Amino acid sequence: MEIFPGTGVHLVQVGDRRTEVESRIGGPVHDRSSKNVYDTAPMLIIHYAQDDRVELVEIGYSGSGGEEVFFDGVQLTYRFMDEVVSDLAAKGHAGTPSDIGVTFQAGFSVWSMGSLWAGDLDPEADEDDERSIVEGVSVAPYSYWDEG
Repeated sequence: MEIFPGTGVHLVQVGDRRTEVESRIGGPVHDRSSKNVYDTAPMLIIHYAQDDRVELVEIGYSGSGGEEVFFDGVQLTYRFMDEVVSDLAAKGHAGTPSDIGVTFQAGFSVWSMGSLWAGDLDPEADEDDERSIVEGVSVAPYSYWDEG
């Protein structure tokens, strides 16, 4: 699934109304009013503002051969964070580190919650390997993070 920085993905874009989103992808499998999880591949987590418009689109990793998230020819999810950041930097996309990942001025963030470990990608990794794996991507205008 390709992201459109600052905007979203093909199925859901910042500013879409909840009714529009659900007419395209169906209802949520987990409804938490402002943050809903949808059964798509890869999984989408949509954050809604009080006016029921999309303010943030999150896309989770699939892993094990499932569909992953891409931008500018770079696979973002289910890869080592350092490799993703390096590949994006080589294409001119600068990022700012955060507590769980890296935010890019183009309007997206890659992150890890630490639920995967290096051995999931590298069978030769030892148990002390601290490399983080990108587990998800958040897409919104950069101001979403810059003002936060």
